[in-house]
Amino acid sequence: MPVPQRQDILDALKDVAAIMRDADIEFALGGGLAAWARGGPPTEHDVDLTIRDSDTARALDALRAAGLHTERPPEGWLVKAWVDDVLVDFVYRPSNLEIDDEFFARCNELSVAAVPMLVMSATDIFKTKLLALSEHDLDLEPLLVYARALREQVDWPDVLRSVEHSPFARCFIFLASALRIVPTVALQARPEEVTPSSHVR
Repeated sequence: MPVPQRQDILDALKDVAAIMRDADIEFALGGGLAAWARGGPPTEHDVDLTIRDSDTARALDALRAAGLHTERPPEGWLVKAWVDDVLVDFVYRPSNLEIDDEFFARCNELSVAAVPMLVMSATDIFKTKLLALSEHDLDLEPLLVYARALREQVDWPDVLRSVEHSPFARCFIFLASALRIVPTVALQARPEEVTPSSHVR
């Protein structure tokens, strides 16, 4: 059973899930709350729902009609809504993922706070989280916690193939493999990273 989650976050999830269902908009739970639904630690952050790019305008209309404050930030990959003080992100262009029929087919329907809904696959959760790493956001501790909790649900070779262009993601996978948190996977230098000075003479 998952560790208890903050009730205000679950209440916000239930509210927006009902709005999306009433508007006939397909969605999947993502982010930290999806990891929690799959057995990971509770999240203290926002709610992440993943929707199709083509459904973004309809989602905003439905949320506004329900009386929620919404925002379309300049980033161009998500829109936002607030349920009281809880932020809900509607992500329609996550890093390196296409939100299409194949994406939703990889999701599983789980009961989250007694509400059945699609939940992002553990493999896709790790793809998005690892590709969010940057030199300005390189806290690996939460990812190690997620990896310990979800490791048997993740296709790690598939994750590596999808994130190998990111040195930060490869660093995490190397560390998690060395700590025996995840299965050992081959990490090879990309050709453009090999220079004459890198060879042992």
